Amino acid sequence: MNGEILRRLSVITPEERDILNGRREVDRGLYMDGSRDVISGDKLLEPGKLITIRPHTRFIAFPEHTHDYVEMVYMCRGETRHTVNGNAIALREGELLMLGQNARQSIAAAGEGDVAVNFIVRPSFFTGTLPFLGEEETPLRRFILSCLSGETEAGYLLFHVADILPIQNLVENMLFTLLEDTPNVRGIHQMTMGLLLVQLMNHTETLEFETAEQNLIVTVLRYIEENYRDGSLTEIARRTHYDLAALSRLIKRKTGQGYTRLLQQKRLSQAAWLLKNTEMNVDDVARRVGYENISYFHRLFAAAYGKSPKKYRDDK
Repeated sequence: MNGEILRRLSVITPEERDILNGRREVDRGLYMDGSRDVISGDKLLEPGKLITIRPHTRFIAFPEHTHDYVEMVYMCRGETRHTVNGNAIALREGELLMLGQNARQSIAAAGEGDVAVNFIVRPSFFTGTLPFLGEEETPLRRFILSCLSGETEAGYLLFHVADILPIQNLVENMLFTLLEDTPNVRGIHQMTMGLLLVQLMNHTETLEFETAEQNLIVTVLRYIEENYRDGSLTEIARRTHYDLAALSRLIKRKTGQGYTRLLQQKRLSQAAWLLKNTEMNVDDVARRVGYENISYFHRLFAAAYGKSPKKYRDDK
């Protein structure tokens, strides 16, 4: 990490000075309204702002709490230990922890060398990142975004990305612009966050969910991304050592759609991308995404996009 950024984030804050001088409990007035154990975005964000950062307060344990915003914790140096919905998490240097609004979190006391930064993000902020994610709508992308925006039951997403340089660079860029607090740069922040989300979704192999079921769903969706032409649920069940019928029911329960429908959505979104961005003829597009029955492809595409593949290309 850039030395100047790390130096600024490592400075002992007035709150930390009070703790070092003997304060034994977190000052609830800095974070919460009344007796509720909910950290309030209104306490941490200036009016009208959708995102900000603050260094994690060291030298004291944080009792269990929730947030009324989406929190991203990035470990700049050292390690912090969290308990989220009863799960113990060791967040190590270069790793990124994203917490949904309903996640119940407590944090062990950190030492002076344990430098973490909290991104405080209104859920509406993510709406502005969508244009930077590209046109293709896929089941995997939709699932990850719903977790980040708090629309699903996922309590947290833990990304083990310390060795992935593009992600580290994007986080550092966000830290720099937010530390500088330059006015009227919301678009820059949303663009950088959009690029960060693209990179994270390209590295879902680094992703750890709260439950084994959620991890399994991402494995399924990643398999569809990579094998949409000829993938099969039977093959996923074999790879994951999961009963075929049970896996089918789990996919339906967690995503709201069956495997065949998810596969179809990925195939059609890829076809739409090819029609918009290549000169490949329509029949070849159909075969490229896994449809040998061309007339069937035309019917599916028209039902999904409200127009024929040719009309869709002509309207681009």
